[in-house]
Amino acid sequence: MQVTTQAVGKRYPPLSYLVGREKIREYASAVGETNQLHHDLEAARRAGYADLVAPPMFAVVYAGRAVALAMFDPDVGLDYSLLVHVSQEFEWGPLVVAGDEVMTVTTVAEISERAGRGFYVFRTDSTNQRGECVCSGIWTEMVREAP
Repeated sequence: MQVTTQAVGKRYPPLSYLVGREKIREYASAVGETNQLHHDLEAARRAGYADLVAPPMFAVVYAGRAVALAMFDPDVGLDYSLLVHVSQEFEWGPLVVAGDEVMTVTTVAEISERAGRGFYVFRTDSTNQRGECVCSGIWTEMVREAP
Protein backbone atom coordinates (compact mmCIF):
# COMPACT_ATOMS: atom_id res chain seq x y z
CA MET A 1 0.00 0.00 0.00
CA GLN A 2 1.26 3.46 -0.82
CA VAL A 3 -0.16 6.41 1.12
CA THR A 4 0.43 10.05 0.36
CA THR A 5 0.85 12.61 3.11
CA GLN A 6 0.36 15.73 0.97
CA ALA A 7 -2.98 16.52 2.65
CA VAL A 8 -1.63 16.57 6.23
CA GLY A 9 -2.49 19.94 7.75
CA LYS A 10 -5.25 20.66 5.24
CA ARG A 11 -8.22 22.49 6.78
CA TYR A 12 -11.68 22.36 5.29
CA PRO A 13 -14.23 25.18 5.26
CA PRO A 14 -16.54 25.17 8.28
CA LEU A 15 -19.83 23.35 7.96
CA SER A 16 -22.83 24.74 9.80
CA TYR A 17 -25.44 22.58 11.52
CA LEU A 18 -28.57 24.05 13.08
CA VAL A 19 -29.51 21.76 15.96
CA GLY A 20 -33.20 20.89 15.83
CA ARG A 21 -35.44 19.85 18.71
CA GLU A 22 -36.88 16.88 16.83
CA LYS A 23 -33.43 15.72 15.72
CA ILE A 24 -32.38 15.62 19.38
CA ARG A 25 -35.47 13.58 20.27
CA GLU A 26 -34.95 11.24 17.32
CA TYR A 27 -31.28 10.70 18.13
CA ALA A 28 -31.97 10.16 21.84
CA SER A 29 -34.69 7.63 21.03
CA ALA A 30 -32.48 5.83 18.50
CA VAL A 31 -29.67 5.33 21.02
CA GLY A 32 -31.98 4.44 23.92
CA GLU A 33 -31.34 7.63 25.89
CA THR A 34 -34.14 8.09 28.43
CA ASN A 35 -33.00 11.25 30.22
CA GLN A 36 -35.92 13.68 29.96
CA LEU A 37 -33.55 16.59 29.18
CA HIS A 38 -33.37 15.06 25.68
CA HIS A 39 -37.12 14.49 25.24
CA ASP A 40 -39.20 16.86 27.36
CA LEU A 41 -38.91 20.59 26.69
CA GLU A 42 -40.43 21.55 30.05
CA ALA A 43 -38.04 19.25 31.93
CA ALA A 44 -35.10 20.84 30.12
CA ARG A 45 -36.35 24.34 30.91
CA ARG A 46 -36.94 23.44 34.58
CA ALA A 47 -33.31 22.30 34.68
CA GLY A 48 -32.20 25.71 33.42
CA TYR A 49 -31.68 25.02 29.72
CA ALA A 50 -33.16 27.12 26.93
CA ASP A 51 -34.31 24.04 25.01
CA LEU A 52 -33.80 20.28 24.71
CA VAL A 53 -30.24 19.17 25.48
CA ALA A 54 -28.41 17.07 22.89
CA PRO A 55 -26.81 13.88 24.22
CA PRO A 56 -23.01 14.23 24.11
CA MET A 57 -22.57 11.73 21.27
CA PHE A 58 -24.90 13.86 19.13
CA ALA A 59 -21.50 15.25 18.12
CA VAL A 60 -21.37 12.54 15.46
CA VAL A 61 -24.38 14.21 13.82
CA TYR A 62 -23.02 17.75 13.55
CA ALA A 63 -19.33 16.84 13.17
CA GLY A 64 -19.75 13.71 11.06
CA ARG A 65 -20.75 15.66 7.98
CA ALA A 66 -17.65 17.82 8.34
CA VAL A 67 -15.20 14.92 8.72
CA ALA A 68 -16.75 13.29 5.65
CA LEU A 69 -15.46 16.23 3.58
CA ALA A 70 -11.91 15.16 4.37
CA MET A 71 -12.51 11.44 4.12
CA PHE A 72 -13.83 11.74 0.57
CA ASP A 73 -11.28 14.33 -0.56
CA PRO A 74 -9.17 12.90 -3.42
CA ASP A 75 -6.13 14.76 -1.98
CA VAL A 76 -6.36 12.57 1.13
CA GLY A 77 -6.45 9.40 -0.97
CA LEU A 78 -8.44 7.27 1.47
CA ASP A 79 -9.90 4.16 -0.19
CA TYR A 80 -13.34 4.08 1.43
CA SER A 81 -14.06 0.56 0.17
CA LEU A 82 -11.29 -0.83 2.42
CA LEU A 83 -11.91 1.44 5.41
CA VAL A 84 -12.11 0.28 9.01
CA HIS A 85 -13.17 2.83 11.62
CA VAL A 86 -10.55 2.52 14.37
CA SER A 87 -11.52 5.05 17.03
CA GLN A 88 -13.11 8.32 18.04
CA GLU A 89 -12.11 10.53 20.93
CA PHE A 90 -14.10 13.55 22.03
CA GLU A 91 -13.56 16.39 24.44
CA TRP A 92 -16.77 18.26 25.20
CA GLY A 93 -17.35 21.84 26.22
CA PRO A 94 -20.70 23.49 26.97
CA LEU A 95 -23.79 21.40 26.29
CA VAL A 96 -25.45 21.72 22.89
CA VAL A 97 -29.16 22.58 22.95
CA ALA A 98 -31.84 22.82 20.28
CA GLY A 99 -31.48 26.11 18.44
CA ASP A 100 -27.69 26.16 18.61
CA GLU A 101 -25.86 26.65 15.35
CA VAL A 102 -22.72 24.55 15.41
CA MET A 103 -19.84 25.23 13.03
CA THR A 104 -17.35 22.40 12.53
CA VAL A 105 -13.91 22.68 10.97
CA THR A 106 -12.00 19.54 10.00
CA THR A 107 -8.23 19.22 9.71
CA VAL A 108 -6.22 16.29 8.39
CA ALA A 109 -4.03 15.66 11.43
CA GLU A 110 -1.97 12.69 10.31
CA ILE A 111 -1.55 10.18 7.50
CA SER A 112 0.84 7.27 7.93
CA GLU A 113 1.51 3.74 6.79
CA ARG A 114 2.17 0.88 9.21
CA ALA A 115 2.33 -2.82 8.49
CA GLY A 116 0.95 -2.30 5.00
CA ARG A 117 -2.07 -0.35 6.23
CA GLY A 118 -2.90 3.31 5.83
CA PHE A 119 -3.84 5.28 8.96
CA TYR A 120 -5.75 8.54 8.66
CA VAL A 121 -6.38 10.83 11.61
CA PHE A 122 -8.80 13.76 11.37
CA ARG A 123 -9.48 16.46 13.94
CA THR A 124 -12.79 18.28 14.20
CA ASP A 125 -13.41 21.43 16.20
CA SER A 126 -17.03 22.45 16.69
CA THR A 127 -18.10 25.84 18.03
CA ASN A 128 -21.53 27.25 18.78
CA GLN A 129 -22.91 30.63 17.76
CA ARG A 130 -21.30 32.19 20.86
CA GLY A 131 -17.84 31.02 19.76
CA GLU A 132 -17.63 28.37 22.51
CA CYS A 133 -15.93 25.10 21.60
CA VAL A 134 -18.66 22.53 22.23
CA CYS A 135 -16.65 19.52 21.03
CA SER A 136 -13.23 18.63 19.68
CA GLY A 137 -12.85 15.22 18.12
CA ILE A 138 -10.15 12.89 16.87
CA TRP A 139 -11.36 10.39 14.26
CA THR A 140 -8.98 7.57 13.29
CA GLU A 141 -9.53 5.42 10.22
CA MET A 142 -7.50 2.55 8.81
CA VAL A 143 -7.41 1.34 5.24
CA ARG A 144 -6.67 -2.34 4.82
CA GLU A 145 -4.56 -3.78 2.05
CA ALA A 146 -6.53 -4.73 -1.03
CA PRO A 147 -7.33 -8.45 -1.17
